[in-house]
Amino acid sequence: MGFEVTPEVYFRFMGRFSEPLAARFAAALEIPAGARALDVGCGPGALTAQLVARLGVDAVSAVEPSESFVAAVRTRFPGLRVLAGVAASLPLPDDAVDLTVAQLVVHFLPDPVAGLTEMARVTRPGGVVAANVWDHAGNGGPLDAFWRAAHDLDPDAPGEAALPGTREGHLAELFRAAGLRAVGSWSESVGARYETVDEWWATFTLGVGPAGAYVAALGDAERDALRARCVELLPAAPFEIPAVAWCARGTVA
Repeated sequence: MGFEVTPEVYFRFMGRFSEPLAARFAAALEIPAGARALDVGCGPGALTAQLVARLGVDAVSAVEPSESFVAAVRTRFPGLRVLAGVAASLPLPDDAVDLTVAQLVVHFLPDPVAGLTEMARVTRPGGVVAANVWDHAGNGGPLDAFWRAAHDLDPDAPGEAALPGTREGHLAELFRAAGLRAVGSWSESVGARYETVDEWWATFTLGVGPAGAYVAALGDAERDALRARCVELLPAAPFEIPAVAWCARGTVA
């Protein structure tokens, strides 16, 4: 899927959105002092940083499948417990934490209900599982202009609008299907500023995620046509790209 990249590359592509989203998401969770927390699919550590700031490094664990991100988070937070692993099989015992979170992860899971069920397993009864995903289905995600342009030129382009949890209300449905109780949902809005179209377009040439993989597979002429169509859809530079994330939280029975 194109997530085995350096933290610097990931930040250029998505970090300018995921960092502020992590701050808003963590604030909304009102994490109590003394809680033990797990960040599933931590990436380069945007949400991990928020957990560490609130709880301290000794109270936080992180799980991540990308070797480059595991190494980066260990360097960024010395002493933090960072484990290589996937959401479907978390390397933690039952009832290990009070709070399990997953930012921009659930929609990429092969079986999101199984992944959320596993997150609930490692969370104590009465604890909280929470997650967020971009509003790709409602054209509110940060990649909306890119995928609209791609589909204008290639109706068979993959896109991300059909991914689980990306339409309004679906993330909460997945939480309920995983057996979580008292499920609540809300949205968070963030944005990122680009000084030029070239700055924006360059992020899609870095090979990150489905969008990066799609661009990498194009020929030169197709890539140029896609960039030109994107320019037609984007506002005049400098511009800000807004993004909406669907969020959900539930209590473990």
